[in-house]
Amino acid sequence: MTLSLFDRPAVLFLPASNARAIAKARESRADLVILDLEDAVKPEDKDSARDAAVHAVAEPWPMPVAIRINGSKTEWQGRDVVAMMHSRVDVIVVPRTETREDLSFVRNQTGRPIAAMIETARGVLAAGEIAKEAAALIAGTNDLAADLRLPRDAGRSPLQMALQSILLTARATGIAAFDGVFNGLDDEQGFAAEAVEGRRLGFDGKSLIHPKQIGPCHAAFAPTDDEISRAERLIAAATGGAERFEGEMVERMHVEAAERLLARARRA
Repeated sequence: MTLSLFDRPAVLFLPASNARAIAKARESRADLVILDLEDAVKPEDKDSARDAAVHAVAEPWPMPVAIRINGSKTEWQGRDVVAMMHSRVDVIVVPRTETREDLSFVRNQTGRPIAAMIETARGVLAAGEIAKEAAALIAGTNDLAADLRLPRDAGRSPLQMALQSILLTARATGIAAFDGVFNGLDDEQGFAAEAVEGRRLGFDGKSLIHPKQIGPCHAAFAPTDDEISRAERLIAAATGGAERFEGEMVERMHVEAAERLLARARRA
């Protein structure tokens, strides 16, 4: 199996206006870096951040690099799109996506793969149409919680239905899906627990806001030794069709899942 742009668990966001953060990200073990022109950048810094992002992606990187542009309802998106057309960016991330048209304009103008951030209730309900134009969906959990008017201490439970809807849409469309960010920079146990939960839900990876979250993210999304061993035994024992394996009934789809797991383990 080949490694696609989105078959990558650790997705690091950072402000495109922060040159020091960009330099650190280039040397990090992130699997995909997203240079942000949107929420992380002050209005007065938008133009300089855009220039910095375009300059950054013109240089070699050891991993794919995306740029999150500003939303369709802002004064900056037009200039962002023009800059993306003339840049070497691998992926464009569109924030607060609520319609298929939010993506189609950007994709048609730039010809780049588009990752859609689902950050509102309207976006969740329109995810099926949005996914037809997207190469990946990213759950924007902070904005989504705010749009749903959840209390600050509500936790993740009220978001489960929305997260599952985003994931189901991605799987039905055959594209990648990434879990949202964890805000507690100093809560390593909390991050690890949420990353494990994201993998158990079925997400391909997680959005990160600091390089120190990369290692725990890799650990959470990497197959365990027991999973690898069982997958190897299953593939070796499979003869085709439905059959008994270690007390369970398995068929071709289980073999394919085992092959995917081993492919990810080899890349970890």
